[in-house]
Amino acid sequence: MVLASDGYPVSYEKGFEIKGLEQFDGKDGYYVFHAGTKLDDGKIVTNGGRVLGVTAKGDTLKEARANAYEATKLIDFDNKYMRTDIGKEL
Repeated sequence: MVLASDGYPVSYEKGFEIKGLEQFDGKDGYYVFHAGTKLDDGKIVTNGGRVLGVTAKGDTLKEARANAYEATKLIDFDNKYMRTDIGKEL
């Protein structure tokens, strides 16, 4: 799943603090990948349209998709946007 800034790809704001990344520590099978982020004064903030990639494992594709969607709930930032139709046909 991609967490993006609302308005991407046309127009979006940057600099919103990203909260919840620490919740991935120790969660086996849950992963977050930085894309449009930067470290600003000790905080990780949004710095692009595609902000984070979130993935998760599961015993089936359907379970992995469900786990990835649950993992996106651990992360919060102003202007957060995510498509909810990805992998829906699984």
